[in-house]
Amino acid sequence: MARDEDVKAALLIIGNEILSGRTKDANLSYIGERLNTLGIRLAEVRVVADDEVDIVAALNALRARYSYVFTTGGIGPTHDDITAGCIAKAFGLPLIENPQARALLEAHYEPGQLNAARLRMARTPEGAELIENPVSTAPGFRVENVYVMAGVPRIMQAMFESVAPTLVGGKPLLSRTVVCDLPEGRVAEELARIQSHFPDVQIGSYPSFRAGNYGTNLVLRDTDDERLSAAAAEVFKLVADLGGNPMNDPH
Repeated sequence: MARDEDVKAALLIIGNEILSGRTKDANLSYIGERLNTLGIRLAEVRVVADDEVDIVAALNALRARYSYVFTTGGIGPTHDDITAGCIAKAFGLPLIENPQARALLEAHYEPGQLNAARLRMARTPEGAELIENPVSTAPGFRVENVYVMAGVPRIMQAMFESVAPTLVGGKPLLSRTVVCDLPEGRVAEELARIQSHFPDVQIGSYPSFRAGNYGTNLVLRDTDDERLSAAAAEVFKLVADLGGNPMNDPH
């Protein structure tokens, strides 16, 4: 159940290489975990191709709905890096060569190495605020509630950490996991009863297979540690009453 203090975010992953399966996305889990520690819920994730119409439509839908939107991918030096232009179009802003970004690139590259392709990485919507990139210098940028970052995980993480102190969230979402050796079907009915008694606690059931046996990981999440502990104790007792062997997983 959502609370008034919930702050929600969305992630827009951009790139044909992600959709084709050629590149495995490693940014979603990092962003989700870091946002949670900041008290921000990652509520929606979309993956779109390098297509202007699709990127603009997805961005406009997400930025109107969530407090924060993060994008990854498409801000490099090649012809298919079209994210900056798409952000500008979504906001109705001109795409410019950002003088601060150009100065950073000029300081980074040896004389004569800053060619036209690399200068594409200095383009931002007019008025955008740069996001520091301590790894490879070429910056990301922010326009209103949209944070535009690189797709390369190491660079994206550095960019995210540079803006993390500015993000304002609510209470961090805590979690408890009860691991049991019973299949989902054995616990489902009584688990629903516990959920009805704790409507504010997220209770999820995830099947597992260990040592040739089916089991279930029962994951509980809430911002209130006392409520979370009470619900977890009920789940632990449920498994034991059904003849299972429950274990608390600290993770």
